[in-house]
Order: sequence, then C-alpha cells, then structure tokens
Amino acid sequence: MQHEPRPLHLFLNMLMELRGDDHAFVRKVLAGVRRYQSAPRGERPPQMPELARIGSARLLDYGGDGSPVLFVPSLINPPYVLDMAEDNSLLRWLAAHGRRVLLLDWGDRRADDPTLSIAGHVEQILLPLIKGIGEKTALAGYCLGGTMAMAAAAATDVAGLALIAAPWNFRGYPAETRTGFRDLWNAGRPLSEQLGIFPMEMLQSAFWRLDPERTLSKFAAFSEMAPDAPGAQAFVALEDWANEGPPLSLPAARELVEDFFGEDMPGTLRWVIGERPIDPAALDCPILNIISTTDRIVPPESAAASGEPLLVAKGHVGMIVGRGAREGLWLPLNNWLSQLR
Repeated sequence: MQHEPRPLHLFLNMLMELRGDDHAFVRKVLAGVRRYQSAPRGERPPQMPELARIGSARLLDYGGDGSPVLFVPSLINPPYVLDMAEDNSLLRWLAAHGRRVLLLDWGDRRADDPTLSIAGHVEQILLPLIKGIGEKTALAGYCLGGTMAMAAAAATDVAGLALIAAPWNFRGYPAETRTGFRDLWNAGRPLSEQLGIFPMEMLQSAFWRLDPERTLSKFAAFSEMAPDAPGAQAFVALEDWANEGPPLSLPAARELVEDFFGEDMPGTLRWVIGERPIDPAALDCPILNIISTTDRIVPPESAAASGEPLLVAKGHVGMIVGRGAREGLWLPLNNWLSQLR
C-alpha cells in the first residue's frame, strides 16, 4: 500500500504556491514525500476488547483498576493517536497506573447514519454508551472530542471532565482561519452533496493551512533523517494517523463549519444538546482544562474559560505522543483523575 499526504495534489499546490521559487527546498520536500511513501510500517498495538457497540462505533476496554475514565477522540482523525505504540500510549500507561480506561472509537459513520450532526453523535452514540457503562465515569475528550465530551457532561452525571486541546470559543481562531473553513465548505459543498459525505481530503487541506510552513518543513527535515532513527519511525506513524480517517457526514461538516467556525455557537452558549444550551460554567463536576500554549490546530484562545487550567508548551499532537508528553500531560492527568470520587 502506498502512502502519501492526502490529498497529494493539494499538498503540491501549496508547496509551489508558498515556496516554489526555492528550488532546493522543493527538492527536499519532494524527497521527504518519496521517503514517507516507501517507508516500512511497524505493527499497530494489539486491539483491545470491545465492551459495547452502537453501529460501527465501539467502546474499547483497556483494562486497569479503579473508577472508569472514557476517552472521547475527535471525529476527524482515528482514535489511535491516544494509543500510538505499546511504549508510547497514553491509554495503556494510564491503565497500568491505577485507572480503568475506556476508549470510544467512532467507527465509520458512512456505514451507519449519514444524517448525524456533531450534536447527533453526542445524543445517539456517546450518551447511550456512557449510560451503558453502568457506573459513574469520568470523561476525557481530545480536540473536537473534548467539545463533544463537554456537551455530554452537560447532559448526564459524570465524575469529572478532562478537556485536552479542546476548542470551545471558536472566535478565538484567527479570522483568516474561520474564513478559510467557510470558503472550503462553500467550494466543496456541491461535490459533497453529490457524494453524500464531506471528504476528509478537504478538511486535511484546511488543517495544513493553519501552519503551512511547518507542514512543508517537516517533510524537508524527514528527507535528511536516517531511516532507522526513532524520530523517522515516529514521523511515519504520525503522518499515517493524520492522513487516515473516514469522511464526515454532511450534517457534521455543516455544523462544524457554519455553526462552530462561522457562528461560534458553543462559545456564545447557543449550541444545544437535547433542548438545553451548553454552558461550561454550569457544569457540576470537576474540570481539568489542558491547554497547549503552542497549538496551531486548537489555539489557546479557543479554549473554554472553565475548570482548572493546565498549560503545556507542546503542540496539538506532541502533547499526547511527543518527547516530554509523559511528564507534561500523562502524569498530571493521572494525578487529577486519582482525586475524583
């Protein structure tokens, strides 16, 4: 199977638009892409047992002792960034250090109900799975999964809520980012309506534009890494993760672009689950708000102004799997969870 930045033609267009006059840099980026395409892939960690299922969405059991904590990943990428490798897995580490760890894998929503919005995923999948656990659980939501976990915590009784790089105040994004998502949606909507889904390729290109120089420079740097360097193996694994994931349903894409980035409905307390607007200040549970000070995907200005803040100087993905993630995020998260009742 050949791997490449998805979609490759948009990646190359961005390269030529931004750095086309720098021929040496272009050659390095292209060499990095070729190396990434042909790099050997290691085995993924063994999959954990399935505890429950709704359609293709699965609740996976990572074991461990103590009170349960359910991790809610984003709808946009696969959940395995939280379980990247057996020796670099937030979930496995927590399960080995006194937590009962569960993970929601959203599955392929194309195969289930393509009419679900983001709120619909909370109402019809997340909340029933929480109820089925059978005991009071804490929630830990990463990225858009944190936004969704906030909504679930407003609709049911939870032991605590950990937000990890979770956007809430979408006005905190730069104006050009919000405009870029709107333009992307407008350009891609006719094709998406024909397909019945919003392709992940379109979202991927939008996220590249949040930090285009870094997107290009990391491939240039990869071209010069030794093939057996640990950093090279980690690069391939993370890029594979970033380039995977099923498309969004049209209602979820519309809600993300129009209601969240366009109207900031969560941040202005107009996002509704059931019949009730979600107000973070009204949540009756402990909240840990983990915010990256260097995040380009979820800038710190977009975080909810609630809970106990934990600031980490790592990027959106580095805070989970990068060097120093254990000390910067894993340990304090575990300590916080141990204080919940």
